[in-house]
Formats: sequence, C-alpha cells, structure tokens
Amino acid sequence: MEDDPRLFRIIEHTSGQKLDDDSKIPGSLWELSIKRIEWYLKKRGRGKYNPGYYRFLFNPELAEFDVVAFYILAQAIGARFNPNSRETRIFIESEGELVKERLSTMENHLKERISTSILEELLDGETPHWSQLEKLLENRRIKLTELILKNGKVILDKESQQGRNRHIIEALREKIIPYLIIQETEKYINKVHKMAAKIEPHPTLLELADKIREKISQQFFIPKKAGAGTIRASRLDFDAFPPCIKNTMAGVKAGNRNDAIVLLLTGFLSYARLYPAVFKDRKPHKVSDFDPNLDVTLNEILPLIYEAADNCEPPLFQDDPQEKFNITAKLGFGLHETPSLEHEGESKWYTPMSCEKIKIHLPSLCKPDKLCEKIQNPLTYYNRKRWEKKGKGDKDIPRSNTRR
Repeated sequence: MEDDPRLFRIIEHTSGQKLDDDSKIPGSLWELSIKRIEWYLKKRGRGKYNPGYYRFLFNPELAEFDVVAFYILAQAIGARFNPNSRETRIFIESEGELVKERLSTMENHLKERISTSILEELLDGETPHWSQLEKLLENRRIKLTELILKNGKVILDKESQQGRNRHIIEALREKIIPYLIIQETEKYINKVHKMAAKIEPHPTLLELADKIREKISQQFFIPKKAGAGTIRASRLDFDAFPPCIKNTMAGVKAGNRNDAIVLLLTGFLSYARLYPAVFKDRKPHKVSDFDPNLDVTLNEILPLIYEAADNCEPPLFQDDPQEKFNITAKLGFGLHETPSLEHEGESKWYTPMSCEKIKIHLPSLCKPDKLCEKIQNPLTYYNRKRWEKKGKGDKDIPRSNTRR
C-alpha cells in the first residue's frame, strides 16, 4: 500500500508524539495495521515499550484511518489464521486493550457520550436484560455479583443512580465495553474465516497476515539480557535433565506413575522446550504463544511424555487411559485426549512440581546430585545445567533464542 501524506500529517501534529525515528512512524494503512499490533505486544511487556512512539493511536483525528486499518487487520488475520490461533487471539486482545486505553484518556463528557453510544448499539440501551451479557459471564470476563440488577435487567445508566451505586456503574461500564468490543471482534473474525474458505482472499491480505505473524514471533522470541540460568527456547538437551526427570523418563512403578507423568514430567518437558524462562519472566502464557500450530507440542513433547508413560510398570495408559486427558489439561487445553487450539485456555498451563513437593510425593525419583542442593525446581536445574554447558563451550547448546 502506498504512503498517505494525510496520515503522516496527523501523526506529526499529535500531541506528545515522538518523531525522532522515521521507522517508527507509519506512512500507510499497511504500516498502521502493523503498528496497532506492535503497540499491544510491547505494552504487555514483549520488548521495550516507549508510549511516546504510539501517541498517534489516541489521536481522534486518526479515526478514519484507524477504522480502515482495523478491517484490513481483521480480514487478513481471519483469512489466514484459525480463529483459535495465537495471532487471532493477540489481535482480538489488542482491540479490547486499545478501546480500554482510549476510553481512559478521554475527557469525561466525551467518554460518557461514546460509552452510551456503544452500549446502545451493542446492548440496545443502558438497561439490557442480563442474558445479553451471558457470553461475558460464561467466559468469566465479568461476574454476576458485579452487576446491579432490577427485574432481570442490568443497570448501566449511571445518571439514574446516586452515591456508591453511581461509582459502581461507572466502573462496570468501563469494564464491560472493552469486552463487548472483543466479543464483536471475535464474531467478525469467525465470519471472515468462514468466507475465506469459499472465496480466495486477496494476496495483499495474506501477505499482511504473514507479516503480522513474523512481528508476533519476533516479539515473543526477542533477545533479552540473560543472566546465569537463563536459556532461550530450543530443542531439549537430555544431558541437562535433573535426576528426577531422568528417573521418570526411565519408567516409574505403580503408586507414583500418575503424579510423575502428569504433574512432574508434562510441565517440565513443555516448559523446558517452549518457555524455559518462565520463572525469570514471571509472565503467564499459553502454549500457542510459542508453538502457534502446536507442531512442537504434538510431534516432540507429547511423544516423549507418552514414551515415559509406556515405560512405567505397568504402562500408565494400559490401566489409566484417562491420564491422557489429564496430560492435555496440564498443558492448558482442557480435558481432551489431545491438545487442539480450539480448546486452549480451558485449563491452565501448569509448571512442573517444585523440588520440595517431589521430595514429599515422589521420594523414589528424587536422587539429588550436587547441583540439586542449589535448586528449587527441576526446570531451574535444567536451565542452570545448560548455562554451565554453554559456558564451557558446548557446541550443542544454541547461542540464539530461536527454536531449532
């Protein structure tokens, strides 16, 4: 897409906008679309965030360009990616966050007018029946106890209330509106995805989608300063496994099989392969953030878990086939036999058991070596061991943060 001088003029005259780096200023709708995603990724901690470079996103004069950029993005992502993909999820989340941020920066009278307009359009007014918020309640985005109800209707008209109730309604409006936008965005993405199966998308949209995927991947695997014990995602290094994991892989006897495979090994292998820095970064993620198509999960991680399960005495799935469902749940995909993007988020992606819990619940697997004395979790052991090997010049340890 060609540069549009009108877009640059709006950005140039945006209050507080940093203009010292031309590469950070979008000149076209294509670049604006990418910047919207980039803003969200950096704001949530994926890379260095300087709000001054994104002030234009909150300039009302950008509205015309912003609306077009939204539809370009939605159509590109809906046409290229599964509705449950990492890329789709990040785009949808970014819309909610953008609306939330924009409302928070508006003057009160403007915020009230726009909020009322949104509620009237999406809920047919400021006193919708509670069932119109059923999806938000079902997805736990809001709680029933947060609502003020009268005859089955939710009171969102703060002008009709006084005192404490007025403040409660004001806070509720600000909370609900971004989620309503997210909900509508989800609907539109699903519609685009269905249409793309019948009508071939324009190549430009697919090219933009690939650029978005590249941008997201860059942010998730962006190099950071790494201290001792921090290793980026790469293929598993079996030599660096702690004793408890090696013992689990070799096979566990009846009585300890379930905890060893489901609670210990599943979390260890998945995080060691995809997100070894979880305890350092302390940011919650989903498996698809690092494995967008679940190729690594299905073809590398699960086979190792299943192999260890088969090595048990007796084989774990022979008399406990339901444990496959529990393994999937511990990876964050709910109680299903195998992980799929459709079910991601139905449960939490669990980290491995701590060393203290292993000593209590799986003492037969805990055969500590010297390094174990300084460690509180098997994953920390793995990172430390790999870091030590890297320091000794072990060529098998990746020097970059890329997955191989």
